[in-house]
Amino acid sequence: MKRFISSLVAGAIMLVAGMLTGQLFQLVVPSIKLEYMNPCLFRPWSDPMMSLVFIEPFIIGFILVWLWDKTKSLITGETFLEKGIKFGLSYWVISIPGMIMSYSSFPVTLLLVINWSVSGLIQTLCAGIYLSKVLK
Repeated sequence: MKRFISSLVAGAIMLVAGMLTGQLFQLVVPSIKLEYMNPCLFRPWSDPMMSLVFIEPFIIGFILVWLWDKTKSLITGETFLEKGIKFGLSYWVISIPGMIMSYSSFPVTLLLVINWSVSGLIQTLCAGIYLSKVLK
């Protein structure tokens, strides 16, 4: 039960972190918002399929809890913060090829792909720190 709850909390943390990061990027670089509004690339928010955007962090939360259980003995560090950062970075590094494929395959700007990468980094760092604290 603890792992189930931890998965949900990690998902919620990632959802909030991703939303905040996205808003910050849109404030700093307003052109990103226009890119998201391109109907040739993205569905409108009124489309019910867009609700899946809110489920994705929770799926990753379950994956991260499973991965944490399998790898926590391999992650070195004296504090939960160090271990959580190493875990989050390790998971994030795996996403880099996907970001390269997104940039090379879709008509999106490099700035948007950087936004996704930075958002993913912040999300996985936050989740990693949380998991290293509660699932020792």
